[in-house]
Amino acid sequence: MFTRSARYYDAIYAAAGKDYKAEVALLQRLLDLHGLTDGNALLDVACGTGGHLAFLRDTYEVEGLDIDKAMLEIAQDKLPDIPLHQGDMVDFSLHRRFDFVINLFSSIGYVRTQDHLEKAIISMANHTHPGGLVIVEPWIYPEDFKPGKAHAVFVDQEDMKIARMDVSRVEGRLSILNFHYLVAGDGGVSHFEESHEITLFTHDEYISAIKAASLAVVHDAEGVDGRGLYIGIKPLEGGR
Repeated sequence: MFTRSARYYDAIYAAAGKDYKAEVALLQRLLDLHGLTDGNALLDVACGTGGHLAFLRDTYEVEGLDIDKAMLEIAQDKLPDIPLHQGDMVDFSLHRRFDFVINLFSSIGYVRTQDHLEKAIISMANHTHPGGLVIVEPWIYPEDFKPGKAHAVFVDQEDMKIARMDVSRVEGRLSILNFHYLVAGDGGVSHFEESHEITLFTHDEYISAIKAASLAVVHDAEGVDGRGLYIGIKPLEGGR
């Protein structure tokens, strides 16, 4: 879904002020607080271009997974020694377990349906050691989404200028973000569009999906970026 914009992704979110280092620091506190394992293996599901992995690697034994080949190629160029896997969060299988499985930047909304939401969290739980954590950052809740609002991000680098703009809308349970990109560089000026359809799941639907994966649930209302985090805790074997 980021086939054309992947090469501009990091520049756009840097211009938007996304602070991966600060988010990882907040995330680490939650992992330390709630995790019950002694290990430090971590899987970043929907890792994108590796923004969080670049800082998580300092503390954890990390791997990443993403469905988008173009995003993974950028991440691998930046992090050549980190194992990265191409796969769908709904039904991936890496044949190993981790102490922490995280799913950040609201990427869970791309699963589209409640059934797929449950399957995705079950897939993450299946890759988690007993006592480990599944961390999910939600997309915006239905009652908080503001359709019809104009959004814009501007990149102003010496050799590249980008304007990304959209006016969001809602169709049923989907938030529709039809991004328009205007890109200026050595090759001239180009324009392209990219549509993202992200499901507006409710708080109760996230809770239900995590419980369906047999995880205990803690909701941190603030999270790492103001959207909150759902923390699924996998029970220790024997109920300990």
